Amino acid sequence: MVSRVVADAEAAAVEAARIVELAAEAAIADRGRFNFAVSGGKTPWRMLELLADSGLNWTRTSLFQVDERVAPTGSVQRNLTHLVLTLPLVCQAAIRPMPVGDDDLASAASGYEYSLPDRFDLVHLGMGPDGHTASLIPGDPILEVTDRQVAVTSGDYQGTRRMSLTYKAIDRARQILFLVTGEGKEDALARLIAGDESIPAGRVKNPHITLVTDIDGVEADPV
Repeated sequence: MVSRVVADAEAAAVEAARIVELAAEAAIADRGRFNFAVSGGKTPWRMLELLADSGLNWTRTSLFQVDERVAPTGSVQRNLTHLVLTLPLVCQAAIRPMPVGDDDLASAASGYEYSLPDRFDLVHLGMGPDGHTASLIPGDPILEVTDRQVAVTSGDYQGTRRMSLTYKAIDRARQILFLVTGEGKEDALARLIAGDESIPAGRVKNPHITLVTDIDGVEADPV
């Protein structure tokens, strides 16, 4: 894991956007397309705003969801709602939304998996104070799914069930970007860096991880 420690959340968003742009340029140059997966929550909103104003080639980008809440279309609980509000119309054609409105969520998850690229070029992940990442929730059976790249949580988490990429999809990605900011995450972050598998984030085994954080106490690696 390579660590980038910055002054505040704005600097973290700027650094994260820079990493995404570099990954996009490399992917488009090598393979003609950038397959990017972004997690939910508030943390990536500013990063996405910066990317919308950047030189990222959106016509050659597919923006997949790492996870989504099972909630009605347009609900403020939906990550898709915030993606649409954050990105201008010219960028929205890149979005590949998770089909959480389907009645048969298991079949919907299988269908979304079928739409995925062989490997993501970059997967953005966040982390909660409880150590969850994507919607890989502590104690949920989704943590043990090894034969599928997309699955649905068995129970509610903070009021909703979730559809999520699994470790199988995350660990196959060419690169992982952990963007971790905000208060209350110090313990979980230390455990993530230590590879502590008692938290879901610590079970990510991708060999190409970059961590961007504004949390004190992390030793930064040279740029």
